Amino acid sequence: MITGDRKPLEEIASMVKGFERVLVLGCGTCVTVCMAGGAREAEEAAIALRLMDKQEGVEREVWHGNVERQCDEEFLRELEDEVAKADVVVSLACGCGVQHMATVFPDKIVYPGLNTTFMGVTEELGVWGERCLGCGDCVLELTGGVCPITRCSKSLLNGPCGGSADGKCEVDKTIPCGWQLIHDRLEAIDQLHRLDEVLPPKDWSKSHSGGPRFRNRDDMKGASDLEEGGQ
Repeated sequence: MITGDRKPLEEIASMVKGFERVLVLGCGTCVTVCMAGGAREAEEAAIALRLMDKQEGVEREVWHGNVERQCDEEFLRELEDEVAKADVVVSLACGCGVQHMATVFPDKIVYPGLNTTFMGVTEELGVWGERCLGCGDCVLELTGGVCPITRCSKSLLNGPCGGSADGKCEVDKTIPCGWQLIHDRLEAIDQLHRLDEVLPPKDWSKSHSGGPRFRNRDDMKGASDLEEGGQ
């Protein structure tokens, strides 16, 4: 799940200063779950902007909307009429949604209402933990299902740094050492021998360092072959 944090109201207000028709648009997937950019948060942001306008004597129209996924043109087209009425759209989606809104509606000004943080999992109610950077070169089969790129603060591939102590990270003593987690997990599944394997340097060309990435159905050929083989 992609997580995000709502930008301060003052920052959003400064973005939309001078515009007469402002649409605050929520997204119904990831940012709804992390309670940062769903329908409720879009309504709250719109109300807060209207109250601020009232206090400052500004007269304009501010309203809110919501769409299932802002990263999918099919869903965005459902809001075509609403978007057309606005001078500016404040998107409460992740950075992907903001950029896709601007692509689908190239003549419309689209500003971000969130700061996108990371891809993570729900650890407990209202708490999310980072788990994946989308590096494009997954090694989880070698590390017991614990990612060394995200769980190790230094993204080390062959064991902990010298500062790790008592199972805690040198960078922040409240953070579990990623390699301690890997060790414990490998021990639990009887695969400690994995630690004897030296992992080669990371192929960062498969990550963002290789430029923006794209994916099409041909990329799924391997998976399709597996399905056919199992029939």
